[in-house]
Amino acid sequence: MAGVEGQARRTMEENSPGHEPGHDNGRDTRSRLRELALQLFAEQGYEKTSLREIAERLGVTKAALYYYFKSKEDIVRSLVEDYVAEIDGLIAWAKAQPRSAETKAEIIRRYLDIVTNGTAVFRMLQQNQAAVTSLAAAKERGELFRERLDALIELLAGPNAPLREQVRAASCLTSVSHGCLLYQHRSADPDELRAALLDVALELADISPATSANR
Repeated sequence: MAGVEGQARRTMEENSPGHEPGHDNGRDTRSRLRELALQLFAEQGYEKTSLREIAERLGVTKAALYYYFKSKEDIVRSLVEDYVAEIDGLIAWAKAQPRSAETKAEIIRRYLDIVTNGTAVFRMLQQNQAAVTSLAAAKERGELFRERLDALIELLAGPNAPLREQVRAASCLTSVSHGCLLYQHRSADPDELRAALLDVALELADISPATSANR
């Protein structure tokens, strides 16, 4: 028994953030675990995917996986937290900028980039809605998204803006997120899709496309 525990400990150490065997390191292992989990959750469902399968597919022990994630919910939480952190970074940047059409255009452009990179996570959450909404963190996750969306709406519409302007800003942001989700796998040209999403979002925000092009 001691031999098994010792091997598990060595495996965790070899996959820990401070250990770098060859070109691999703990951060790479954690990233690969999350990428594979996301892929399996999307392909075969959250409930049908086990931690054991994730570990076996990646070629690590279950003990090594536990070093980073104690449960599938931990993996989902980490994916969402990274997305939220990017939005928080955008909000912090935008608050430090002058209120101008150029700043608004840049907010939309950066938001589009964040959403584009996070579409796989949202697609997985949508496909596994029944399973993931039953998780303890589901309510908290919804509140996190609403708080960030409200902050972005205020940055685009301005503080205490009329309801019409708030709706305009909300429509702009939701057109980006829903457009990415709906069309990312329907469009053969990612650049064309990005340009279309940006143009529509800027139009909804009543910002000239030339304003974004100047940034």
